[in-house]
Amino acid sequence: MRKKALFFDVDGTLLSEETHLVPESAVRAIEKAKALGHMTFINSGREDCLLEEIRKLVNVDGYLCGCGTQLIVHGETVYEHRLPRELGRFLLEQGNLFRVGIVLEAQEFCYFPEPPYPTKALDKVFASLKAGHPAGVRETADGEVIFDKFCFWSDEESDIAGFIRAVSKEFTVIDRGQGMYECVPLGHSKATAITKILQLYDIRLEDAYVFGDSTNDLAMFQAVPNAVLMGKHDKELEPYASFVTKTVEEDGIAYAMEQLGILG
Repeated sequence: MRKKALFFDVDGTLLSEETHLVPESAVRAIEKAKALGHMTFINSGREDCLLEEIRKLVNVDGYLCGCGTQLIVHGETVYEHRLPRELGRFLLEQGNLFRVGIVLEAQEFCYFPEPPYPTKALDKVFASLKAGHPAGVRETADGEVIFDKFCFWSDEESDIAGFIRAVSKEFTVIDRGQGMYECVPLGHSKATAITKILQLYDIRLEDAYVFGDSTNDLAMFQAVPNAVLMGKHDKELEPYASFVTKTVEEDGIAYAMEQLGILG
């Protein structure tokens, strides 16, 4: 059996958004895949600082973080793309101008602006992230930090179109729904992360498999022919799915890996 590379999104794919756990069936399936010589990766929009819970729940070969801005394999960073302090300062200024709430995301921390926030939505986001990842959250008044990507949240007073025009020369903007937007440096995505890994380990594209459920998985679904779509998913992914599996809670990961012959 040829070596395969398996790439898993986190939220809604590996991690149940209901139980906040990885099903035991998925843990066993990934362990079996590794025992067969396949390589397994988390491919997430999350930064490294927000992946501590996944590390405790499942054992994989590597973590592709921040939509391709940092690649970690066997504990070592094999690629990173970082953004300068002056860009972070510019983004916070634009956020205030267009009334959107910005979180600068870095390997080490997610940086919130100091309150009061330009949008009401950010209050809830800060409280939620602080509760779930207390060690991964910091505040910055001026954006003077090195970072990798950012997200922004809007409300009824935000000028979303104006802000997107201001940042579109540097970032791809992904609409995640419910007023949240994920902004990734041009030239980076979950797909570019996969390309780098396949080249690094000399694995053919037809031996790559991606597993996802939401709009920030779109790039990897478009790039990889073996695209497994979770039972609960965003409709935008459907045209690119090669296999639709069950939900996380219905053991969708293990079911797909068995049906597709990945586990022998």
